[in-house]
Amino acid sequence: MSTDRSQLTSKEREKASVFHSWSAQGSINPLMVRDAKGVYVSDEDGNTYLDFSSQLVNVNIGHQHPKVVAAITEQAQLLATIAPQHGNPQRYRAAELILDHSFDGAAKVFFTNGGTEANEHAVRLARLHTGRQKVLAAYRSYHGATSTSINLTGDPRRWPNDHGTSGVVHFFGPFLYRSMYHATNEQEECERVLESLEHTIQFEGPSAFAAIILETIPGTAGIMMPPPGYLAGVREICDRYGIVLILDEVMCGFGRTGEWFAYQSQGVKPDLVTFAKGVNSGYVPLGGVVINEAICASFNDRVYPGGLTYSGHPLACAAAVAAIEAMQDEHIVENAKRIGEQVLRPGLEALAAQHRVIGDVRGEGVFFALEMVSDRATKEPLAPYGSSSPAMNEVIAACRDQGLLIFANFHRLHVVPPCTITDDEAREGLARLDRALGVLDKYYTGA
Repeated sequence: MSTDRSQLTSKEREKASVFHSWSAQGSINPLMVRDAKGVYVSDEDGNTYLDFSSQLVNVNIGHQHPKVVAAITEQAQLLATIAPQHGNPQRYRAAELILDHSFDGAAKVFFTNGGTEANEHAVRLARLHTGRQKVLAAYRSYHGATSTSINLTGDPRRWPNDHGTSGVVHFFGPFLYRSMYHATNEQEECERVLESLEHTIQFEGPSAFAAIILETIPGTAGIMMPPPGYLAGVREICDRYGIVLILDEVMCGFGRTGEWFAYQSQGVKPDLVTFAKGVNSGYVPLGGVVINEAICASFNDRVYPGGLTYSGHPLACAAAVAAIEAMQDEHIVENAKRIGEQVLRPGLEALAAQHRVIGDVRGEGVFFALEMVSDRATKEPLAPYGSSSPAMNEVIAACRDQGLLIFANFHRLHVVPPCTITDDEAREGLARLDRALGVLDKYYTGA
């Protein structure tokens, strides 16, 4: 049906025609973006915002990186698309670069369109390799929104989609600030989590489990840093019971934590690694699974029953090649590590000293979370689990008023700027955040 839209504003047209994800459609208020460059985003009214969100924590090399834009343009002029059964230099070059930065024994890369599909296929690979069905995943996790990955997810977005038939068993991972194990230090938390995990496996049937999937550092769920020895302990449990270890690096990979992959600072070797987001900063949708030699060998003489029309899309892979080469040449990963150590951590700890509503500061690189509470002693969150609150809505709006885009989830603010951010830009973002946090002082009820 033809509709006259000429009298509508740009935002009205957006709301009238686009169905937005994770939203009640009647209450959305999207920022209408005109353009972006580096760590800044501009809206259609000419307002400029410092992007402390990296959009969905994926624009690791910043907006409109000229080398990546040029690579996409050049590839589009040469070959815009090709079926995945054919070979293509951009695809194998992207795979080679990813493998170069992966674990010892990483053999091949299976490309997907994004992170949720990467996790779907990692679980499928593990189930076919082991001949088992069950999968362990943590509460306080997010692994995607398609059929298997939403059931792997441990946050409330799973609830409307979980019918108890997925074969997923959840357990509580480590989170000392809100310990489920009454731990008083990281060592106790680590030991008790691992003990509980092994008991869960024993009571669910050790021979039933194909895989454990973990975000190396949980992202959307709160950037809870794994205590020393935790991932190594999970690796030992997997080896003991013949379980495949899948590490989800969709959000924390490709420089976000100051390492190419977050597991590299944890002294552990996974069997499968899923990635997306930062591999090409989301310029063209791309994800994938890094597969070890043993699982690759399972499919040398049998067909892998899975595929995607756009697996290894040439535009996406060209963007990945350019992005990874830029990260190498411009020392972007090293910059993320330095910014985290020298600017963000001390700056955020200073904000916590100034604003009592910040109950906890945690993270590394350009991957930090602020736990917002109304009382530090009781750790009462500033919004209920799985929901928001007037206080959180107010601080998000205050950030917008200060020209700061912030990533928020439940009662947390996540400070996750591009890995390319400079010292001055990071300090300016912290100053804007400081001013925005002032609106929360009235919500603090503790001593």
